[in-house]
Amino acid sequence: MVAELPYALDAETPLNSSELDVLRSQYEKEGEMVGIQTKFNYAWGLVKSTNRNDQQLGVRLLSDIFRHSPERRRECLYYLALGNYKLGSFADARRYNDLLLEREPSNMQAANLRQLIDDKVAKEGLMGVAILSGVGIAAGVVGAFIMRNAKKR
Repeated sequence: MVAELPYALDAETPLNSSELDVLRSQYEKEGEMVGIQTKFNYAWGLVKSTNRNDQQLGVRLLSDIFRHSPERRRECLYYLALGNYKLGSFADARRYNDLLLEREPSNMQAANLRQLIDDKVAKEGLMGVAILSGVGIAAGVVGAFIMRNAKKR
């Protein structure tokens, strides 16, 4: 699917470990006085990671920037949407992505991410329906079996 959406390649293209290490080192070096750009760069690298813990930390850092630096909110929106998408938090992903699309309706990267989110939600929804249907059928079979056995007694 991502290959069909060239602007969404960012969703599946992690940094290599040495690139992420450079960002982590700079972030740690700045310590408590970390600059917003350094924090954003590290969060960006973490969100792109394939490691769930990295992705969670990236979303937390971006959320902090989003809350405390109103002038940087726009640039956080896409990566908050992407991070939440990768973590499976589709409602949050859609919320952040929709905020970005409200501000920039022609943003192709966000439009492609919206398609990925919608596709994933539809797929997960169908799987949920299939699971519930299977559970319902199994309950019906068990119920019929119990009823049949109860009538024999």
